[in-house]
Amino acid sequence: MLFGQVVMGPAGCGKSTYCFSLQQRALDSARNILIINLDPAAESYSYSAYADIRELISVEQVEEELTLGPNGALVYCMEYLLENFEWLEEILCGLLENDYVIFDCPGQIELYTHYSFMKDFTIALKQLGFQLCGVYLLDAQVLSDANKYLGGCLSALSTMLQLEIPHVNILSKMDLVKSDTSDKVVEEEEEEEEEEEDNFICPDMTQLLEALCVTAPKMFYRLNQALSQLIEDYSLTQFIPLNIQEPDCISFVFSQIDQAIQYGEDAEVRDNDILP
Repeated sequence: MLFGQVVMGPAGCGKSTYCFSLQQRALDSARNILIINLDPAAESYSYSAYADIRELISVEQVEEELTLGPNGALVYCMEYLLENFEWLEEILCGLLENDYVIFDCPGQIELYTHYSFMKDFTIALKQLGFQLCGVYLLDAQVLSDANKYLGGCLSALSTMLQLEIPHVNILSKMDLVKSDTSDKVVEEEEEEEEEEEDNFICPDMTQLLEALCVTAPKMFYRLNQALSQLIEDYSLTQFIPLNIQEPDCISFVFSQIDQAIQYGEDAEVRDNDILP
């Protein structure tokens, strides 16, 4: 069986940095991580790519030949990938059992909410024998704005419902949040910050709605109330904080995803791991 992550999230949320961090972390473990860039608009990335969709088609190429805008060109590229899926299938056929593949996807949210080809793409991968986990990254800067946070929760929930695969949501760039508060030495303030952070990791819709009442116009209260209730009713939107500066934090994210896709469950138990 093959294992993989489908890494998604808005543009600039740190998807490529996340992929690079996992690849570096894997150097200390036995797993063989291969990263495939599926963003035809990517200009550069720091990780070592096993394959790149730009070898098949790129946004720049489509814009020049079909005179489409950036979004239209991106949609065309993803549809072209599905129509020519044998290109990716030929690349993946050389993988060994238990190889671990990370698919670095584009950041345009409409690809996951307005169109079906990302769902069709994951279905095609599962037919090849992949056990997949969707990984949705959200920039931790949304914690400073209740409106952005609500939008992020909704986009994550929409992606989860659209793809119908095991899913893990991550608050990326938590190291930047920590650095902003590192100079505070008052213990009471630090405890309040940890408490507030927990409310964002497991969204507290009551507190979120109270915050929206302060920042959003009153005319949107009923709308915000309905959206908050929608998130609470599904009870699926939870986040894992990720600080790429902390190896233990990366390992924890790995463990949560491994649990979602049952990675390593067939491995033999070592004697020193057996309880007396």
